[in-house]
Amino acid sequence: MNNKAIFLLFLSLVLLPLYASASPFVGGWRPLRNVSDPHVVEIGEFAVSEYNKQSKSGLKFVSVVSGDSQVVAGTNYRLIVAVNDGVKIANAGASKNYEAIVWEQPWLKSKNLTSFKPAMN
Repeated sequence: MNNKAIFLLFLSLVLLPLYASASPFVGGWRPLRNVSDPHVVEIGEFAVSEYNKQSKSGLKFVSVVSGDSQVVAGTNYRLIVAVNDGVKIANAGASKNYEAIVWEQPWLKSKNLTSFKPAMN
């Protein structure tokens, strides 16, 4: 075998396992490792704030409960966020969960709320 053939064989042995292990996740949703990560929390806060602007609501962000991300032309975040409705009643401290989907393109400094609805339990 010549050096070029050996190099190509070596390269394919190195890259093929990397490609094969990543391919099931391309375009698929992957669980977020740390929902307390400041960037994930920022996305959750953005979702609630944007929903409030669009619906003239007064929801208050509490926390990100869980989430997934999906690599597209940017990143989709599908988060379950806990919110309070801000109403002064007996159960005002009780939070409700909503599913929010935010599409982010950080290189454009762009975020877009694409969905915000009550989470299914």
